[in-house]
Amino acid sequence: MGGLTAGRWLAAGAALSLSLSCVGPAGRTFVTGQIQPRQIRFVTIVEAQPEEAGGWRAACIHIRISRENTGEAILCKFGLETPLHTKDGPVSTSLAQRIAADRINEASHSLFRTASLESPLGMLCESLKATLRTTVPASIGGSKVPTLCHAKSSPVQFGAINL
Repeated sequence: MGGLTAGRWLAAGAALSLSLSCVGPAGRTFVTGQIQPRQIRFVTIVEAQPEEAGGWRAACIHIRISRENTGEAILCKFGLETPLHTKDGPVSTSLAQRIAADRINEASHSLFRTASLESPLGMLCESLKATLRTTVPASIGGSKVPTLCHAKSSPVQFGAINL
């Protein structure tokens, strides 16, 4: 069974407990835990002008995905970028954090619960990013989920997703 150990907790306070555990002979997996909004560390890239749409913030996410039975592991890396102010009004950092965490948690639970012990780790990561490229901008107009993190954002590595 997969689980998190103290050695897997990285990035001071990044207490993500997303994990997949093998259950039963069918090799099915399930996801437990979630990213907390405060764990998404946005930095302002471009300040917003008062009463105008614009401004930009970015965060860098690294999630370790591993296969416990073989030790195979990858680091699923991606950026999160959101405007500070949309045509509908300002987007506070706390709102952006909550929405980003919610979308990551939803996508992780949806995608990884259908994974098997044989699922290619790289494809799981790419599927997660592809899902987020749709769901994050649908929640905050103008948002992006780039493959590379913005140079000014610092990576936050979250626990592990274990198959």
